[in-house]
Amino acid sequence: MEERDFDIIVVGCGCAGAIAAYVAAKQGKSVLIVERGESAGSKNMTGGRIYAHSLRKVFDKYADGDVEWDNIPFERKITHERIALMDPTSNMTIDFTSKELGDAGSDSYSVLRAPFDAWLAQLCEKAGCEIIAGIGVEDLVKDDAGAVIGIKAGDDEITAQVVILAEGVNSLLAERCLGAPRPKRSEMAVGIKELFELPARTIEDRFLTPEGEGAAMLFVGDCTHGSVGGGFLYTNKDSISLGLVATIEELSTSGTTIYQAMEDFKHHPAVAPIIRDATMVEHSGHMVSEGGYDMIPEYVYDGCLIAGDAAMLCMNLGYQVRGMDLAVASGQFAAEAACAAIDGGNVSAQALALYRTMLEDSFVIKDMKTFRAWPQTMEHWDRMFTEYPTMVAEVFNAMFVVDGEPQQHLTKRIIPVVKQRGLLRLAKEVRGALKAL
Repeated sequence: MEERDFDIIVVGCGCAGAIAAYVAAKQGKSVLIVERGESAGSKNMTGGRIYAHSLRKVFDKYADGDVEWDNIPFERKITHERIALMDPTSNMTIDFTSKELGDAGSDSYSVLRAPFDAWLAQLCEKAGCEIIAGIGVEDLVKDDAGAVIGIKAGDDEITAQVVILAEGVNSLLAERCLGAPRPKRSEMAVGIKELFELPARTIEDRFLTPEGEGAAMLFVGDCTHGSVGGGFLYTNKDSISLGLVATIEELSTSGTTIYQAMEDFKHHPAVAPIIRDATMVEHSGHMVSEGGYDMIPEYVYDGCLIAGDAAMLCMNLGYQVRGMDLAVASGQFAAEAACAAIDGGNVSAQALALYRTMLEDSFVIKDMKTFRAWPQTMEHWDRMFTEYPTMVAEVFNAMFVVDGEPQQHLTKRIIPVVKQRGLLRLAKEVRGALKAL
């Protein structure tokens, strides 16, 4: 193998990129991270949720005592799950908590990406990685045979045995330099998020959580003005991350904007009391991949691998949204495959195909395959975002409203509400959704 400036160059210092760099450095490889933001985490959205299992596996294997779990800058352990179905004036929420949600191995945490990514970057530096921030990678350098041998950033060309692209969902390098297809508008969503400061005790009182624990909440229905998508809320130590995600295709024909939907969402009677007296301190936007397994591009090339959001590794199941645990695992596998290829003296796509094998044998691709049909099911299930929330509101009004008029048996009050939407159609739609899930 020809001598290069580095063994591995990682483009992007989010979850996938930082973990890839950390794992490679721990295996003795020289690693350069190039981050477009002014610092790691500076261009990420304010916060979200990470399922911790993949992070535990990385640190159990590579940390060598240099990572203490309690010192990771998580916000709150999520022990309450909430799902809300809302129409313009009403809301039905399911609230679930259990011991299992907080057990090691099945635990999850809210995170603010700026401090979390900065911590990951520091971990990489301690492991021996070099980091260049504030510079965008404009191109990939290739040899005469078309294999990737480095990057072009500004006026500099920097070479490596393997380049790992982890530049996020809007992966221009993968599209321009590797021929990755541009996602369809129906496969991509725009996310908008705001961060509201609130005292820790107030958050715990409003969500009925023990001290230090938190809640995750997903919304569907009127929050996106009936467009395919949903709302989300995560409790942090002394703030709340609140936002919306809606597909670009739906927004382009809905007659509304994500910004107007967000304003209305914040004033909905199910949301306004949660952020009452809170101070909004951050506002950000981001694209999100929504197409699932069928939009994953080729991610193994001669001298190059793609990981995390750049490989479209994201799942939105309506009741569960996952991305960071997939990114962490893919970053680990990319680094391990790259290191093995370098050690073997061959970094061709054939040699790097170990990455594909590792992904396909893991929960990452297996889970995405399992729920492969869900994105298309959700895309064509308009009534879930319009008629179903109204139907649920009418059902619960029939159950709980007492106005002095003589009441019929409950079934006689509820069946007409359901029949109005077409009982057979309703059963078919629910059956299709359950099959996809």
